[in-house]
Amino acid sequence: MTSSAWVLVGVGAFAVFVLAWAVWTLTRLRRLAGRVARAWDVLLAALARRAELAAALARERHEELGPGLVTALERAAADARAPGGGDREVAENVLGRVLRDVPAELRADGLDDAGWRVGLARRFYNDAVRDTRALRRRPVARVLRLHAGRPQPRFFDIDDGLDAVGATAGGRGPGVHPA
Repeated sequence: MTSSAWVLVGVGAFAVFVLAWAVWTLTRLRRLAGRVARAWDVLLAALARRAELAAALARERHEELGPGLVTALERAAADARAPGGGDREVAENVLGRVLRDVPAELRADGLDDAGWRVGLARRFYNDAVRDTRALRRRPVARVLRLHAGRPQPRFFDIDDGLDAVGATAGGRGPGVHPA
């Protein structure tokens, strides 16, 4: 074989390697996009559950909570279910702050569990977004413009109070007690 043939074989092998890497990266990006979508659905379900439980708490315990807290809780739950300005994070932060004002003895166990599940769902979603963004920043994905037409997924950043929940449960979450 001549040297030009070896160069052609080398260039061909390099092209096959780059193509395989691009296909692998594109496949990974598609899987991550699916993971982001599934995590978003789980997060929305957890947020809806928490809003429903908050509204139920306002209906069932209106005498013990008082009119001011009941009104704030009903308004925050309604805004969280259907955010008016389209900014769901703001509505969820307001609901979280109002729920922290509810005395612990008046909160149902289901509401604390729902808040904990919101925190977990948010973490899973943000992990998926972080992984997707990291892969899209890699040189192969940028140079070959893989997923260039798709919007960047956004982080969902709310103050879910999970640190406070973890501190009260010894860092293990609700319902988990030492043996």
